[in-house]
Amino acid sequence: MTRVLFVCTGNTCRSPMAEAILKSRNLPGIEVKSAGVYAADGSAASENTRQVLAENGILFDSHQASLLNEALVNWTSYIITMTASHKAAVINMFPDAAGKTFTLKEFAIGNSEGDIADPFGGPIEQYRHTYNEMNDMIIKMIQRLQKENR
Repeated sequence: MTRVLFVCTGNTCRSPMAEAILKSRNLPGIEVKSAGVYAADGSAASENTRQVLAENGILFDSHQASLLNEALVNWTSYIITMTASHKAAVINMFPDAAGKTFTLKEFAIGNSEGDIADPFGGPIEQYRHTYNEMNDMIIKMIQRLQKENR
């Protein structure tokens, strides 16, 4: 079983969107969760996140934000962050997780340059752009995961 944990700041926009995108693929042998380095436990996904997911045929109404914690770090095979600063924060909090922590772009395309832009508080168009960028990266991420699981 491969377990993927997506991490962003508050676990209300990017990481739950990435979680929903990957979960919607219903891939056997892959479990997915998300968390935030500064999340308020129990917060819902943002309205624009839910709307953009719905526009793309993904229902994701039951999300509750989770603060990144040791149990989640121990559960996961890979910690996939949205930005280099999230990656640094994860490694600072959980140094033993360094070998399994990557930015999304680093894991998907081997490019450690470039973050997934934070749409928080922006117009719906920013959320759509973030969705499209993450969806492209997640397609490449799935290809890597499938190669590794052969």
